Amino acid sequence: MDIDVAGWFDRRTSTADQWPLDLLRAVKGPTTVSVVLPALDEESTVGRIVETIHRALGPGAPDPSRLVDELVVVDSASTDRTAEVARAAGATVVHRDDVLPHLPSVSGKGESMWRGLAATTGDVVVFVDADLQSFTPAYVTGLLGPLLTDDTVQLVKAVYERPLVQGSIVVNAGGGRVTELMARPLINVLWPELAGVIQPLAGEYAARRSLLEQMAFPCGYGVEVALLVDTWELHGLDAIAQVDLGVRVHRHQDEQRLGRMAAEILRTALDRRARATGTPPWDLGASLTQFDRGAAGFVAREHDVAMLERPPMATVPEYAVGR
Repeated sequence: MDIDVAGWFDRRTSTADQWPLDLLRAVKGPTTVSVVLPALDEESTVGRIVETIHRALGPGAPDPSRLVDELVVVDSASTDRTAEVARAAGATVVHRDDVLPHLPSVSGKGESMWRGLAATTGDVVVFVDADLQSFTPAYVTGLLGPLLTDDTVQLVKAVYERPLVQGSIVVNAGGGRVTELMARPLINVLWPELAGVIQPLAGEYAARRSLLEQMAFPCGYGVEVALLVDTWELHGLDAIAQVDLGVRVHRHQDEQRLGRMAAEILRTALDRRARATGTPPWDLGASLTQFDRGAAGFVAREHDVAMLERPPMATVPEYAVGR
């Protein structure tokens, strides 16, 4: 079967400036919008992001400009002032452990996103990473554009250039190392239909609640691949769109941390592929061995690879009662 990646790219790729606030306000109607920021020790950046959304698009904006009905920061057990700073800037702050408290929480980005879904009510949910240093309101308006103007779109991923910034040194397009070395080759091999998705691991995206409620959420970094692939499986390629938001600057991880992220993404992708093909799942290891150099030579370190996956929210009784 021919795969029309170029055709999809032309149909479903846009830029943030194609979705001005006036247009979105005109077409929003009764649709409600929630913005969720999963946050772990992000006191240096979360406040500015929250304040920008609150004043430009949320409750603090003049009535004609209001687009965001709910702004929630999910505090993932931060040890710094993340919660205090976010609350002062205008967000509703919920601790990860206080959402669906009958289910003991675990660490991980997907876990916080899943609980953020439960803690909000909007018809459309926008996820924004809390470590952004380049945030503007266009991050939200751009992601909402395709969803508010086209009922067939279910998921909108961000597209951006990711420079690698290390002190005074800037490497253009040097960020996104896990994307280029792991996620993109993996997706091209296993799901060539999705090869046109420029940033499959983008932490900024928007989706309909009705879609997210049907999705299982890996608790770790595999959540981005899972939501992308599962949307395609459920609704087809044209249910996915992407919007160019320009340049994304954020805090970068060291290579070992990126290696652990890649391991979680690989596990999720292989698991999804096994389910889709009906083949027995791979016997995947539950840990990743990495090495540090010590005084006496190299020392092996074992790191757990996140395996837990949360069920679709629609199947959680407490959530269904609340809805």
